[in-house]
Amino acid sequence: MLSLTHFAKSYHNRLVIQVPDWQLPAGIHWVKGTNGSGKTTLFRSIAGMLPFDGQIVLNGQWDCRRHPVPYRLRVNYSEAEPALPGFLTAWELIQWVGTAKQASGMQIDELIDAFGIRDFMKTPVGTYSSGMLKKTSLVIGFLGDPLLILLDEPLVTLDQQATETVSRLIRRYHEQGVSFLLSSHQDFNLTSLPVQSVWRVQEQTLTQEPLTSGPV
Repeated sequence: MLSLTHFAKSYHNRLVIQVPDWQLPAGIHWVKGTNGSGKTTLFRSIAGMLPFDGQIVLNGQWDCRRHPVPYRLRVNYSEAEPALPGFLTAWELIQWVGTAKQASGMQIDELIDAFGIRDFMKTPVGTYSSGMLKKTSLVIGFLGDPLLILLDEPLVTLDQQATETVSRLIRRYHEQGVSFLLSSHQDFNLTSLPVQSVWRVQEQTLTQEPLTSGPV
């Protein structure tokens, strides 16, 4: 599903993370790591938001750099700490991303109601709490018809109802053939998710960890 070859990302000549060869099959995968370990840098690179060395290919046919438009159409990303333009409303952002992702109006309405953001989505993002920002980012993360969704710290600042919504949507989209990369520096409390593999970002690289029995 996802292939990283000779991948490396540095800032000002300082290596942040290096992955010589990572062949990730379709499924749900959990990426662990402490704050500052390079998880978000890895996710942003896979999402096509950062320049990097090496190659990232989706499904053996869409190269992140050589095919940027079809690649980004199939890879969605919800940030850990969303930095959204404060002068825009959630509605404007969702409509803009929804158009780019070719999302239907029905899907947009369903996600807005699922995360309960309809009451505030017409007010400027700059007035939002951290929880409101997170819900808006998660709506954007599920838009369109992706093959891969990256959810960076998806449970931070969420209430119990929104947490259950995330879990339900992951299960439903996965049943429809969507793969997930879930990032967290804490133990996941999303229940009943068929997590296929667990990885840890540390010491500037990525290593696989044993998969515990039962839901992660």
